[in-house]
Amino acid sequence: MSSSNPSSSSFNLFSFTHKFRILHLTWFAFFLSFVVWFNHAPLLVMIRETFALTDEEIKILLILNVALTIPARIIIGMLVDRFGPRIVFSSLLFSSSFFCFFFASAQSFEVLALARFMLGFVGAGFVIGIRMISEWFPAKQVGLAEGIYGGWGNFGSAAAAVTLPTLAMMYGGDDGWRYAVATTGVIIFVYSFIYFFSVTDTPEGSTYFKPNKAGGLEVTSKGDFIFYLLMNIPLYAALAVLAWKLSGLDLLSQTVTYAIYGGLTLLYLFQCRKIYQVNTEIFKSPVPEIHRYKFKQVSILSLCYMVTFGAELAVVSMLPLFFKDTFDLSIVQAGFIGSSFAFMCLVARPIGGMTSDKLGRKRTLLIMLIGGAVCFGLMSQISSSWSIILAVVVTVFCAMFVLGGAGAVFAIVPLVKRRLTGQIAGMTGAFGNVGGVAFLTVYSFVEPSVFFLVISGTTIVVLATVFFLDEPEGSMVEVLPDGTVQMIDVS
Repeated sequence: MSSSNPSSSSFNLFSFTHKFRILHLTWFAFFLSFVVWFNHAPLLVMIRETFALTDEEIKILLILNVALTIPARIIIGMLVDRFGPRIVFSSLLFSSSFFCFFFASAQSFEVLALARFMLGFVGAGFVIGIRMISEWFPAKQVGLAEGIYGGWGNFGSAAAAVTLPTLAMMYGGDDGWRYAVATTGVIIFVYSFIYFFSVTDTPEGSTYFKPNKAGGLEVTSKGDFIFYLLMNIPLYAALAVLAWKLSGLDLLSQTVTYAIYGGLTLLYLFQCRKIYQVNTEIFKSPVPEIHRYKFKQVSILSLCYMVTFGAELAVVSMLPLFFKDTFDLSIVQAGFIGSSFAFMCLVARPIGGMTSDKLGRKRTLLIMLIGGAVCFGLMSQISSSWSIILAVVVTVFCAMFVLGGAGAVFAIVPLVKRRLTGQIAGMTGAFGNVGGVAFLTVYSFVEPSVFFLVISGTTIVVLATVFFLDEPEGSMVEVLPDGTVQMIDVS
């Protein structure tokens, strides 16, 4: 995207040289992070037998697995902008390997739960590669490259579901699941070193632009400052909802729950103070026009990711059971059909990114959201009177639009402000988790038909905000360490 980046018009996905080498090494790092993040899910039957878990305790593990990912994506976004994706991704994989070993060796539910909570941090790995790919690919290819990175990496959860039960059975015995989980830890431990010694943050001769200050996202106007503070509230609200869910499962007492609410409030106020410290200059003098960016871009993209990736998280969690109950299928049949949604990420996110590069980014996002809203509306009408083939077709089309929309979002994220890409990706990604928490909370209270309608209606509301999104055009400006201004193409 910068003048020093390789900008060849050809996109040879089967090449393993230069920028394509970085793409393959990075999507595989993300892929492994998702294998680890979901390495418990396909082994829950075995884990339940080992610890004699109740249904409530299994729900607790599932909640804890996503709880830390929301703040982790914000924190990782700051770290990657400051230290670069090479160090941060390698460090994340390295440290997560020990949490895998911790989980695999747990002898009590309390230790199991703590290890699962800590493993939620690996779910933030997605943010790191967004910055890495944006450094290596020009604007005309970044949508497709980010789509491949996101889609193929995201497939790690499905790969875990397919391979880990077999691996556990190969190990055999009551502890087969422990060895399977530990194996994923060994793999990411080894790959953390491979990645560190195989990549660089930028092509040779390019500058890795860093934020001027650490501790919060830099904004460029007073209005954007207020907007930024408001956009952080849903992140804390989602964590409060998770605490409320845990209290409903009798894991947390009312006193502890209220203490968590108070702690989240204090943490939000502390973050507001840090954000003010980072942005204190905008209250003293206006930011020159050439250095400005619009925070509305970040907020709109965050909301779009909330109804795309957030919907994916929620739907993938409930779809197998929905098909089983609706069409009276076996668990295997329902699981196979339900997995079709997750499998679509292999092609849908790259298609969303590629279409953005070719057709226009705002237009593509609008098309994907409209398609998603319509398809979720159709899914709300699925009943036992439907042909199962028709139901699957609607589900696949829905996945195509929803996951394509996620690809379209991250075709724009790297084009907002280069030196802040990690933090922008972190906030956008965190809103994806917020969407998952919100939609699954709704699902716990309503019938599936209403659940699908809620997602459809929310998508329509978010769709209206996309009309205020600016199409990336021209160039964005960054300043080199010696004060030289560099123009980076975004169209």
